[in-house]
Amino acid sequence: MIPWTQLDSARTPDRAQELRLKRRGAEFSIMLGTNELMNSRLSGSEEALARLSCERIAGRKQPRTLIGGLGMGFTLRAALAALDGDAAVTVAELVPEVVAWARGPMAEIFGGCLDDPRVTIREADVGQLIRAQAAAWDAILLDVDNGPEGIVYKGNDALYGTAGLAAARAALKPGGVLAVWSQGPDSGFTRRLKQAGFVVEEINTRARGKRGARHVIWIATNGR
Repeated sequence: MIPWTQLDSARTPDRAQELRLKRRGAEFSIMLGTNELMNSRLSGSEEALARLSCERIAGRKQPRTLIGGLGMGFTLRAALAALDGDAAVTVAELVPEVVAWARGPMAEIFGGCLDDPRVTIREADVGQLIRAQAAAWDAILLDVDNGPEGIVYKGNDALYGTAGLAAARAALKPGGVLAVWSQGPDSGFTRRLKQAGFVVEEINTRARGKRGARHVIWIATNGR
C-alpha cells in the first residue's frame, strides 16, 4: 500500500482549523482533522450537482452560472461539459491555497478547466457575490463546506439560513436554479427553501456511481 504524503496545508478563513492536501499515488485527498472533505476518486454527487442544474437551464442564451466552492473541480468540469460555448461560469473560492492547489499539484485532475475562456475564478466569499446583484444568475451551485450542516467554517452557515436563501432567490433570474450539495438530508433546510419561495426537489445521489456514500442535492427553482 502506497502511504499518504502531505503536500500542503491551509488555514480555514477564520484561522481556527487546518485543511491538509494529501496524495497517494494518483489519488488526492483534502482533510480537515480526521474528516476527509473530498477525494479525487469520489466525484459522482458533485458532478450530479452540475448536471442536474444545467439540465434545468438548458436552452437559455448566454447562461450565467455561479459556483460556490472550487474543491477538486468536479462540479466545474461537469458544468463546462454540459454548457454551451456562450455560457459564463464564475467560481467563488474563499481559500486562496485551494486555487493554488488546482493550478499546482492537482493540475492534472483539473484538466485545464481553469483556463477555459468561459471560466472566471474569484477568491471571494460566494455570499458576497450572491448579494452583489439582483437577477444576475441563471444558476447558483453551492458545494460549500458539508452543506447546511457545515464543519469547516462557521461563516458558511449564513448561506443556508433564511436571509441567505432570500438573497439567493433575489440573485436568480426568473426560473433560475439554486442547487445545493449536502453530505446528508436536512428536513429543516428543505422547509427553509420552501418558505423562501422556491419550488424544491430533493434528490439522493451517490459519491461514486451506484456506490459510495449517499449524498443529497436540492434543486430549488425560482418560480417568479
